[in-house]
Amino acid sequence: MNIKNQTILVTGANGGIGKALVNAFLAAGAAKIYACARDITSLDVLPVDGRISLLKLDICNTASIEKAAVAARDLTLLVNNAGTGGAGLLGSQQIARREMEVNYFGTHAMCTTFAPILGKNGGGCIVNIISVIGLVNMPSIGTYCASKAALHSLTQGMRGALSGQKTAVVGVYPGPVDTRMTDGLAMAKASPESVAEEILTGLTAGLEEIYPDSFAQKIHEGLLATPREVEREMARY
Repeated sequence: MNIKNQTILVTGANGGIGKALVNAFLAAGAAKIYACARDITSLDVLPVDGRISLLKLDICNTASIEKAAVAARDLTLLVNNAGTGGAGLLGSQQIARREMEVNYFGTHAMCTTFAPILGKNGGGCIVNIISVIGLVNMPSIGTYCASKAALHSLTQGMRGALSGQKTAVVGVYPGPVDTRMTDGLAMAKASPESVAEEILTGLTAGLEEIYPDSFAQKIHEGLLATPREVEREMARY
């Protein structure tokens, strides 16, 4: 997919990967970007650019999603970036349910609401920002991994379900990225900007799965070769 002249909606655009993607899409020549967040005032971190339209959006609220869909009838690329995390496998049920509500059900609602719009506009593309630990569990944040595993499965299903309307569905599987969500995590982290650039490179190349950093690439390769070894390695974090 060529980003130039695309009309793009990015959820969670107020920081981290979302903010970096907005800037990368602008540089690549996007025609319009709907930048979304639950608190619209938090989007003041974005540059002043006439191509950016700010939208208040809560992906766990049906009315909020439907209102955004009315505003973005010209959409050709949907980027589901909004997410949350925080619980270990033996941690809070409340946090675990919230992770599933946002990372899985919220993204599912976005896909199902905007898929008909993309279909009417020629097919377009859905990009789901997942995580490489949606492919193998890291027990210290195990319920987050489980919610991302559900999103991985959803992405595979959407790819098949939407192929008839020519909507490409892309899964992005980052490793640790230097964002608010990883504050305090003692691991080497990729920058949001480098991850955004790799996502654009993958979209341009027509990839269905994008591993945008060296950690993610290593885990992906390990899962293809020795999955049990990778599982044991991740359990040490």
